[in-house]
Amino acid sequence: MLNIGRTLQEVAQKYGEQRGLVEAATGREMSFAELNRLSDSYAHYLRDSGVKSGDRVMLMVKPSADFICLTFALFKLGAPVILIDPGMGYKNLLRCIARVTPAVLIGIPKALLVSRLFRRTFSTIRLSFCCGSACGIFGPDIRRAGVKSMHAYPAHQPKKDDLAAIIFTTGSTGAPKGVRYEHDLFAAQREHVGKYYGIGVGDVDQPGFPLFALFSTSLGACAVIPDMDPTKPAQVDPQKYIASIEKYGVTYSFGSPAIWNVVSHYCVQKKIVLPSLKKVLMAGAPVSGELLQRVEKMLPKDAEIFTPYGATESLPIVSITGREILSSTWERSRRGAGACVGRALPGMEVRVITISDDPIACIEDVQVCAAGEIGEIIVRGNVVTRAYDNNAHETRLAKIEDGATFWHRMGDTGYLDVDGLLWFCGRRAHRVVTEAGTLFTIPCEAIVNEHDDVYRSALVAVKGIGGVTEPALIVEKKKGATISDGDLLEDVRALAAADPLTAEIEHFLVHRSFPVDIRHNAKIFREKLSVWASQELSRAK
Repeated sequence: MLNIGRTLQEVAQKYGEQRGLVEAATGREMSFAELNRLSDSYAHYLRDSGVKSGDRVMLMVKPSADFICLTFALFKLGAPVILIDPGMGYKNLLRCIARVTPAVLIGIPKALLVSRLFRRTFSTIRLSFCCGSACGIFGPDIRRAGVKSMHAYPAHQPKKDDLAAIIFTTGSTGAPKGVRYEHDLFAAQREHVGKYYGIGVGDVDQPGFPLFALFSTSLGACAVIPDMDPTKPAQVDPQKYIASIEKYGVTYSFGSPAIWNVVSHYCVQKKIVLPSLKKVLMAGAPVSGELLQRVEKMLPKDAEIFTPYGATESLPIVSITGREILSSTWERSRRGAGACVGRALPGMEVRVITISDDPIACIEDVQVCAAGEIGEIIVRGNVVTRAYDNNAHETRLAKIEDGATFWHRMGDTGYLDVDGLLWFCGRRAHRVVTEAGTLFTIPCEAIVNEHDDVYRSALVAVKGIGGVTEPALIVEKKKGATISDGDLLEDVRALAAADPLTAEIEHFLVHRSFPVDIRHNAKIFREKLSVWASQELSRAK
């Protein structure tokens, strides 16, 4: 089985002196050969310092060349790397760390300080390494101490079930879960990304999500680490993001809709076109036609926009182009048909089954929905992860056995149309079940999102008289909107009443700024809004 760390070695052998990585914030540039040598050097240093194959290593280092090289070093060592979004909040962070029981910590000084303040949470740590200057308080800076060996590191030969990484979900519907990634799964993802999106040698990537730089370098594409805080993509500085695209000739870039919303607004306002940018990938939340039209204006005519669909547990599985959305599906989405996310990638299987909130033991226990019938989305293929780490309960809820294989329950609702296109209708946990029927978030929200002053909306469940579940629609104004809350609610109420999808909704509210996930700044925390809406409606009675 291929150790994913070997892909960097292979790229370095073929394209060693080509530029492999750039840090936009510092201007630091490294060739593929230099990246591989630094990775080997880190692997030697960590092994000599007591890190063994199988040791779980929590990596808490900022996006940089060192982050990339340390990750590949751990792959080569056979030491599973644990990656947690630092912006998820201290409670979630500490809970996640305790669950995955790391043996080693490599982190910036702030991370090591946290480990000392919360010793019980970090009680399984036996070795720690500081990546940064801390005047020796947390030991030597690994960036200096580790750069000594010039010998190639013999990559660990993984077995089928050997872990490469544990990557945490965003926690947009419940507590974040650690997803187990084996080496063969990373290899399958790399193959899908490279072949389907045509990414490889000669390309220059600027990933808005740091982990995707690993795919770039392993495919022989240069990775430009943007000058931004990856935990706050909606606060990206468009000037800096654009400057590095122009300076380094970036040919493709992956980012959440939140990033492209900011960047495209700036480009359209300043009449900027980015001639080198041939591919834009947007994922993490439904992408509106209005955003696609705006992004098209900042790209050359031969560029292509893709909106992949997937999850931390399975990515990528389905994809569609911006052109197809704008020409064929967007008008239907505006009328409440859901968000079309495209067709399954080669080798991937997608089904829609009757919705259930309970575990499903085997595929014989499911009922497949007819074309056009909304149900629960399940997927099967070589990029689908096998389990959550130390979380048998969630694994039982998420997996369905099918002979020697299994299906993953995406936790999403949607349907397949007669042409085989998959339409996303919202998270399973976010549907609102009332006495009159079931309402799904994406179709219902589309109706009121048509208002010129609505930035986004959220369908949530609230408790009515006698504890009966009732739907409520909450809207957030666009920046700069001058309409009063009262007038906006009157307009939104009229829009909802005129459409059969939303006619039964009686409760409408305006919220100043929706709570969203930290990874994409686009997934709405509807559970929090539900609590807020219930409180607001209770006060109004």
